[in-house]
Order: sequence, then C-alpha cells, then structure tokens
Amino acid sequence: MSVSDIREAITRAHHEEWARVVAALTRRFGDLDIAEESAAEAFAIAVERWPADGVPPNPGAWLTTAANRRAIDRIRRESKRDDKQKEARMLYDDAAPEPAGAIDDERLRLIFTCCHPALAMETRVALTLRMVGGLTMPEIARAFLVGEAAMGRRITRAKAKIKAARIPYRVPSEQDLPARVSGVLAVLFLVFNEGYLATGPGTDPVRHDLTAEAIRLTRLIRTLLPRDGEVAGLLALMLLTEARRAARVSPRGELVTLGEQDRGAWDPALIAEGHHLVRERLATGMPPGRYQILAAINAVHTSARDVRDTDWSQVVALYDQLIRLDPSPIVALNRAIAVAELDGPEVALAAVDRLEASLTGYHAYHATRADLLRRLGRSGPSRAAYDRAIELAGNTAETAYLTRRRDQLG
Repeated sequence: MSVSDIREAITRAHHEEWARVVAALTRRFGDLDIAEESAAEAFAIAVERWPADGVPPNPGAWLTTAANRRAIDRIRRESKRDDKQKEARMLYDDAAPEPAGAIDDERLRLIFTCCHPALAMETRVALTLRMVGGLTMPEIARAFLVGEAAMGRRITRAKAKIKAARIPYRVPSEQDLPARVSGVLAVLFLVFNEGYLATGPGTDPVRHDLTAEAIRLTRLIRTLLPRDGEVAGLLALMLLTEARRAARVSPRGELVTLGEQDRGAWDPALIAEGHHLVRERLATGMPPGRYQILAAINAVHTSARDVRDTDWSQVVALYDQLIRLDPSPIVALNRAIAVAELDGPEVALAAVDRLEASLTGYHAYHATRADLLRRLGRSGPSRAAYDRAIELAGNTAETAYLTRRRDQLG
C-alpha cells in the first residue's frame, strides 16, 4: 500500500470513526477531555504506525483500543488517581450496563450531552462539531467567523461546565425529549451545513461523512418523534440538499451554482423522499416552522426541470413567511436573490446593500452583490465585490468559481 493510500485510509478513518471513538471513551470514562485527547492521541499513533505496519483490518476497533489505553495511562499518571476515577465515574468493561435510553446509540448520547440546555447555543454547536464531527479548531472557528483562540476557550469552558454541572451522558427520558430536540436540530443543521459547505481552505467542498452523519442522526430522531413537524422538515431539507451533491462541483473542481447544475445528476430517490415529507407536513394544516419552510423552498427548486421553470413568486412568498420567523440578515440575503429573478437585479441590489453592516465579513454577501452588479453592467464595482468574495471564500471550489466569474468581466 502506497503512502498516499495510507494517508487516505487515515483520513477516511478520522471521518468515519472519530465520533464513535470519542463516544465510546466518554461512555467509559465519563470525561470529555479524556475522551477527546485520548482519541486525538490514538489518531496520532495511527499516523506513526500504519505506514510501517499497514492499515488494520478494523480501523475503528484499533483506534478505540489505542485510545482506551492512552486514557488509562493518563489516569494512572494522575497524582490523585482514586479521586480522578471517582470524578470521571469510570465504567469498567465488566460493569453492569445502564438502562437503555430512548435511543440506544452512543453518538446520540454524545450529541445530547453536547447540546445540553445549560450550554449556550453557539457553544453547543461548536462542541458538537468538535466532539462528534471531529472538526479541527481552525475549521470550527471559520464556521463561526471568530478567532481560533477564542473558539478554543469557548470549547474548553463548555467541557468544564459539563463536568462542574455533572451533566449526565445519556439520551433524555421520553418526557424530557421534546423540549430538548429543538437544540439538537439546530446543531445537526449546522453539522450538515459544515459538511455541505465545507469552509477549510484546500478542503473538499463537500464532506459527505458529515452530511451523511447529520442525516443518519436526524432519521433516528424522527423515528422517536414521528409527529414533530420540525424534525420532518429538517430531514426533508437535508435530503433535498444532499440530492444535489453530485452536481455541485464540476469535474474541474469548480463550484456549480443551482441555476447551472445538471439536474439529471440529482438523486431522484432523495428528492422523492424529501418531497413526500414536505407534502406530508402540508397535509397536516399545522403552521410550519423554520425547517419546514426551508424544505418547502428547496422542494420548489427541485420540482423545476429547468431553472427557467422555477416558481420564483412562490419562493419569495416562502421567504416572506420565513423572515417573520427568522428575521436574520442571511435569510434576507437569500430572499433578495429570489427577488432578483422576480423583480430584477436593481430591486434586489437595493435590498442587499441594506445588509452590508451585518454581512460585511460574509463571502456570500459579496458574491451576491458582485453578480447583481454584473447583471446591471457595472463591471468595476462588480470586480471589486468579486475580489472581496474571493478573499473570504471558504474553499477552493468556491474560489475557482468566483475567480472565473470575475475574469469574465473583461
């Protein structure tokens, strides 16, 4: 096996096994710091040993064993070993199993721990991206548009609070579950977006491991709460977005916008399932929540065989409904993009310019503005906006697309 094959195997193992290893160690040792650091050490050992020894037949089991050994070594080195073991509530292999929660899945236990309401929402998302998604601190910092050091402190404080407050490592009871689900959905949506809109420079523009994991966990939550409209809405939104993944990046590695995508490459099974969920929620007659409206918008887009067939008036109407629930500048920006198709780029540009103070550090704001200026024939300002969007772009696929569009201005 070549060196590149080994590196690819380690990268794949990190994507596929990180959450399982961290969850298994958290279950055994009851300490997120021990779990995270020991998992990281296990992957570091793999980087050293696998090139010489070869990739093990079961990478996940190898990594879990290595991480367990590192965790035990660390605890043994502690000067107050007995106190440390009690604090961590260490569970040995021969310990009696705890009663099963609503869903018996270690990664869900980990998610509900990271998403505990005692933590601030941004902290829940960041902690889940680190502990469950395995993202690095720079990747998480970019997702939040904050400095790496600040994000590191935020996650450290979150783990300390979990320990100090003795937040339990378990799935909530059936009585407590509905109140806890909304926070988990918000986290899963962010995890999905980080996978679909990967932000690290030089990274793959789509991290299928994260999108697949977010969909898998959302499906599990839906089996638990089949009548929850927002669970169904989020699942539909993820499916309709994931359905377009194969058409999102060109063979040259360039981002392909929704209007330019080959719709024949979309996944018809995922689209059919997503549309079914949207129709199912509409049939209830219940007022839709944020995820249900976003799913309905995506259903309109994926119902059109050609971008020219898109019902833009319906898209704008849905954004009007959404903005009453979520009056955020990003929702307003996306509404303006739809308005450009319905009322023209000049009307849309006026709406976009009003968002400058809120979105000046957001690359999609400048990319949208650049495109509207281009359509209005204002090449100079359009070029400047493209330059700013390229400077802020999160990955190589976006950079390549924006650069080509800028260079086409002449």
